[in-house]
Amino acid sequence: MQTSISITRGEVLQQMEGYLKENMSTFLKSVEESWQPADFLPDSRNDTFFDEVKELREKAGSLSYDLLAVLIGDTITEEALPNYEAWFHELDNINRDRNNGWAEWIRGWTAEENRHGDLLNRYLYLSGRVNMREFEVSTQYLINDAFDLGTANDPYRAFIYTSYQEQATNISHRRVGQLARTAGDDQLSKICGMIAGDENRHARVYKSFVTEIFKYDASEMMLAFEDMMRKKIVMPAHYMREMGVDMGKTFGHFTDAAQRLGVYTSADYTDILDSLIKDWDIEHIGGLTAEAEKARDYLMALPNRLRRVSDRMPVPKLEYKFKWIS
Repeated sequence: MQTSISITRGEVLQQMEGYLKENMSTFLKSVEESWQPADFLPDSRNDTFFDEVKELREKAGSLSYDLLAVLIGDTITEEALPNYEAWFHELDNINRDRNNGWAEWIRGWTAEENRHGDLLNRYLYLSGRVNMREFEVSTQYLINDAFDLGTANDPYRAFIYTSYQEQATNISHRRVGQLARTAGDDQLSKICGMIAGDENRHARVYKSFVTEIFKYDASEMMLAFEDMMRKKIVMPAHYMREMGVDMGKTFGHFTDAAQRLGVYTSADYTDILDSLIKDWDIEHIGGLTAEAEKARDYLMALPNRLRRVSDRMPVPKLEYKFKWIS
């Protein structure tokens, strides 16, 4: 389907409208079949509520300091959802008419993601281990400070970003869940597993958007991919901070804890890039301009370059006392 004539991003997104409509039932789950936060937490209507909360608190007490810090950081990231939805609406050439496929996707994605922060927030509140006011301050800061993802208002760069970031989020939640199970908190493990499942499905959807765009506008998509990788993919919470702490500094301590635990590492960053190169069959995409061919060469060589750097990076040793944790 690749064309040799010039085609605009708006034309590509318009042509993809039918693709979205045809596949929306696989991209999103209906509200009726979706899990809800209440499914995984004690029901305050029941006489057993306080006993269940006590059990939850006992199991949460087994979580290590670093694991709890990473869980809180993940939750703050999820709670900044208003920024992510607003970012989508700022992208160029996205048709926001209510019945348009792109608008339907944005609403559905937002509705599914909204459950993640709700569920993790309630778990943290019930755990008795978190200074909820400090946690809430960091959440408000993150929404207020927004982010700079390097995508400008370009949907091509945005879909590269979301393809990457959703996989990273899946890895982080899944590994926190595995560590929680090892620590004896099966309830938290299940919570993280359900959230990771959503993130994995969302990653597949965004990757499919890029696959479709490559069919229509391969050179521009390749250049967008190269540009995002040269800038490096930053996580949406990169401005995370606590009260009295400079913007972004708390995020550095959060990522240090994640690396110490092996929840998300520089090796994972490279593995995601490798998987995207394979999923999009970057090596064999044809009909590229000379500039896009050079971009492809850069992308194909990048994973090995990143691995050489990653192999020399030490695991952070300095531990930090977060204001979130009492």
